[in-house]
Amino acid sequence: MSDFLTVRVPGRRDDRGKTVPELVGEQRYRDAVQQLWPQLIADTYDEPAPPEGFGNADRPAGPFAPISRRRILPRYFSDRGELLGILRGLIDTMFGGAAADAGKPTWCEKTPFNLLCMDFLWELVPEATIVHIKRHPVSVLASHLAQPWAPPTVEGALAYLKPIYHRWLTWKNTADLTGRRYIEVRAEDLAADWPGQRRALFARLDVDDFATSSTFQSHKLTNRNGQFDEETRAFIEEALGEVIPAMGYEW
Repeated sequence: MSDFLTVRVPGRRDDRGKTVPELVGEQRYRDAVQQLWPQLIADTYDEPAPPEGFGNADRPAGPFAPISRRRILPRYFSDRGELLGILRGLIDTMFGGAAADAGKPTWCEKTPFNLLCMDFLWELVPEATIVHIKRHPVSVLASHLAQPWAPPTVEGALAYLKPIYHRWLTWKNTADLTGRRYIEVRAEDLAADWPGQRRALFARLDVDDFATSSTFQSHKLTNRNGQFDEETRAFIEEALGEVIPAMGYEW
């Protein structure tokens, strides 16, 4: 968790070139993370860690003094709600504080894989609304081929995406969404009439409508339609045969 909060998150930039600390305030982020550790740690101590190498009882392995490593004892939480409260405090401090500074009543965090953690997110933030914006799976695969972090071949992208789709569909077919604040909408529908679809979406979110600087545009969703030749597209559609209709699309 330390590596995640102090190395991975601060070192990753979004599509605008921003890191999370830059978005919420670097001092706020550092303070929130620093305040988290005493709430999660029961104790720390130094464990002797002599240098590796050949040696015996009366002869050290090398000319260096024995070293030690810091050991961390995590707290045990018999009440899961107490741990969730601590983690929610971290989120409220970071994102809630940034929203308040900007004069905003709420905030939105966009990470696609959040969709696979919805039960935990609702446990952490029960009042949260999760918006699932879908896109045709073939277009999703085409888009992945242009990403530096995704497999560069059709076969590789299929191997990457199919388990994700299957995991999501398995969860959705067994989950009870009764009373959950969950909204599902197609990106293609948003792009076909962004002002109208935006008003409808914002109404479902209980937020006031306003003209956003970013919009859904049809040409950006269809610009990869001709990326595959007929044979390749047929191969992809066959591979995603169950996924495409399950996601609400046609071949």
